[in-house]
Amino acid sequence: MLIIITVISILAITAAVWLATRVLPFRVCPICAGVSGTWLWLVALHLLGYQINLVVPALLLGGSVVGIVYQAEKKLPPKTSALFWKTVFIPAGFVASYGLLAEQWITLFVSLVFLLLIAFMFFSGNNERNSRGEDVEKLEKKMEDCC
Repeated sequence: MLIIITVISILAITAAVWLATRVLPFRVCPICAGVSGTWLWLVALHLLGYQINLVVPALLLGGSVVGIVYQAEKKLPPKTSALFWKTVFIPAGFVASYGLLAEQWITLFVSLVFLLLIAFMFFSGNNERNSRGEDVEKLEKKMEDCC
């Protein structure tokens, strides 16, 4: 039954965010919001003492970790190893997810600090790539609006 509720939640949040993106001044991935919003409320219920099969939020958390890595990979500086980025970030993200679900707050905190340091290491000095990426995004937006 939980998996049915989970799928309905993902679809409902995705639809709501998709509609909201019509008026929001920034981009939001609707399916990413649907998945993360669902695991957030499932974990919140678990932390409040409700009996939640943690397999379901664990699957969703894993998907969120991989999704974050995939989105961030697009913004890596030139000549940066995407494989190295994934190899470092994904296991650390899984450790953070474990820390959250197992309520091991020190593990969660340490892994989140590690993830922030890794992200800073990979993305500091990324101004050239960001400005180029913004130019490409502006051009893509103009092309979409044009036709």
